[in-house]
Amino acid sequence: MTATHARLCPICGGNRHSVTAASDVSRRPSRLQKTCDYGTLDEMGRTSKFPLSFFFFAAFSWASLACPLLAQSAPEQGGNEIQIWAGGGHSVPGGTSDTEAFDAGLRYGWVITGPHLPSLLRGRFEYTVDVVPVYLIFQPANTAYGGGFNPLGLKWNFVRHGRFSPYFELSGGVLFSRKDIPTYTNNVNFTPSAALGTHILGEKYNWSIDVRYLHISNAGLGDFNPGLNTVQVRLGVGRFWKKR
Repeated sequence: MTATHARLCPICGGNRHSVTAASDVSRRPSRLQKTCDYGTLDEMGRTSKFPLSFFFFAAFSWASLACPLLAQSAPEQGGNEIQIWAGGGHSVPGGTSDTEAFDAGLRYGWVITGPHLPSLLRGRFEYTVDVVPVYLIFQPANTAYGGGFNPLGLKWNFVRHGRFSPYFELSGGVLFSRKDIPTYTNNVNFTPSAALGTHILGEKYNWSIDVRYLHISNAGLGDFNPGLNTVQVRLGVGRFWKKR
């Protein structure tokens, strides 16, 4: 005699799973098997959406808690910046599709000039470098792990408005990975990017958020170079300071 009991899926919320109990113990499976329209739970756990979702949840939660406690001053000529950051996003048209990217790194910057340019463009120029020990590229065929550095960062810090200090940035670097990015191309790539965002300032520390366009390309080092274009959201926590 066999009894079937329907249970709600804890992930999709639908009535998609079933558990079958048999009176004959020898016919009972050694492990409870659950399936849903999106695949098994094990398969879902391996998809790239979970680490990216976890990152955004953790980063926003951390920043929300840290913001009232940590504060700092705005960029000033002769000052420096240090920051830890992490970002993630999805591929967009113009290159390889169905790919997600996550990266995290450490930044050091030098605010070189005082205020220049008129009106809304007025701001200070900053030169930055980034060490990027974490690159995760979630491709349809595999997940590529890598690291790199961005020796060229050109950042324009607009004049602050209250606690907000907007910025525009152009940067470039190199990515070294254990697997080809994209698949079947090359494991050495260049990483130019452009970003628009803002610092949220306080008395000592700040956090930042920006929207970033990241292009990954081997620039002809490989026989095949479709490239990868992603739009990311990046969060950072750091500080500006100036020696007195």
